[in-house]
Amino acid sequence: MSGFTADDVTDQSGKTFLVTGANTGLGFEAAQVLASQGGRVLLGCRSEDKANAAMKKIRAAHASADLRFIPLDQGDLASVEAAADLVAEEDRLDVLVNNAGIMMPPLQYTTDGFESQFGVNHLGTFALTSHLLPKLAETGAEHGGSRVVVTSSIAHKPGDIDFEDLGAEQRYDQQTRYQQSKLANLLFMYELDRRLSATDSPTIAVACHPGIASTELARHLPKILTLAMPLVKILFNSPAQGAWPTLMAATSPDIRGGDYTGPSRLGETSGKAEKVESTKRAKDPELAARLWDVSVEMTGVDPQI
Repeated sequence: MSGFTADDVTDQSGKTFLVTGANTGLGFEAAQVLASQGGRVLLGCRSEDKANAAMKKIRAAHASADLRFIPLDQGDLASVEAAADLVAEEDRLDVLVNNAGIMMPPLQYTTDGFESQFGVNHLGTFALTSHLLPKLAETGAEHGGSRVVVTSSIAHKPGDIDFEDLGAEQRYDQQTRYQQSKLANLLFMYELDRRLSATDSPTIAVACHPGIASTELARHLPKILTLAMPLVKILFNSPAQGAWPTLMAATSPDIRGGDYTGPSRLGETSGKAEKVESTKRAKDPELAARLWDVSVEMTGVDPQI
């Protein structure tokens, strides 16, 4: 494969996608492409106003777009469960695109008391996916497969999981906590796919990362890095290009369980999407199993696989 772009997304008519964080950035771009190819797209967003604005923009370009707003705050486990209940009412769910996340905010805590980056990026993703696995399995059995897509980052590479201080009571470094959450995303994906495969589930788990793209995710970056964003826009991916790995993971017929997609150029920072490799730590089954058990304990959600 020479590289995957939005032009490689084939007809998605009949399929239903849930894209979290779909009102802006990579999520919006992915939602727009999926809708343009006939997919029914559920936009999981915190703000109804922003979701409506995004849907209006998509419909302006694609009048027949089939869209639905799903209220979703991944920093609130009750909201996550309520969102999953709404999605379960749908006729089908072919692909869950876990795109929503935050990057390097000052120390904050979720509604449930979790350090915000671990809580939103990992635990929210873990809980939402867990709640929706039965729907995905049902759809997969009826329609020849379904997918969970988890969005990670090249920032996972130096990451580690500080099991002794997940709540950041002892120390908080914005960058280290972001790296931890992105490593957690990959550990979760690989462990989820192992468990799904072991039960011959029709659902697969895959992951993607956007490289470096200019999006609202960077709002909390230090000022000196924010000033460099114009250069980022020139050298690296636009939000539309940054969504290519997401679209590849969600739609490419060449994707298999456990695959990881990212940009193909400049150290996986830009360019067309292709299959890429994660670190060995991200594939560590013992570390993943420990994180899984801790995630079940923290969220109170035990995936039924």
